[in-house]
Amino acid sequence: MAEHIKVYTGASLLTNRLAFLLDESNIPSLIKDTKESGRLAGFGATECSSELFIYDSDLKEAKSIIENFRKEIA
Repeated sequence: MAEHIKVYTGASLLTNRLAFLLDESNIPSLIKDTKESGRLAGFGATECSSELFIYDSDLKEAKSIIENFRKEIA
C-alpha cells in the first residue's frame, strides 16, 4: 500500500502552485488545508496551514520539481 509523505507546508496559494507543477508531470498530490477546514467548522487556524502530500513512490521523480519551486519562491 502506498504511503503519503508531506513535501510542503505553507500558504494555500503556494501549495496550490506546487500541486499544479507536480500535476503537470503526472505526479498526484493531496492538499490538506487546515485553515479552510477550520473556517468551515467555525474554528481558527494558522496562516501557513496548508500541507501538500505525495506518494512516497513519487518522491524521487518529484524532488527536482520541489527544489526548483523552493528556489522560485525564495
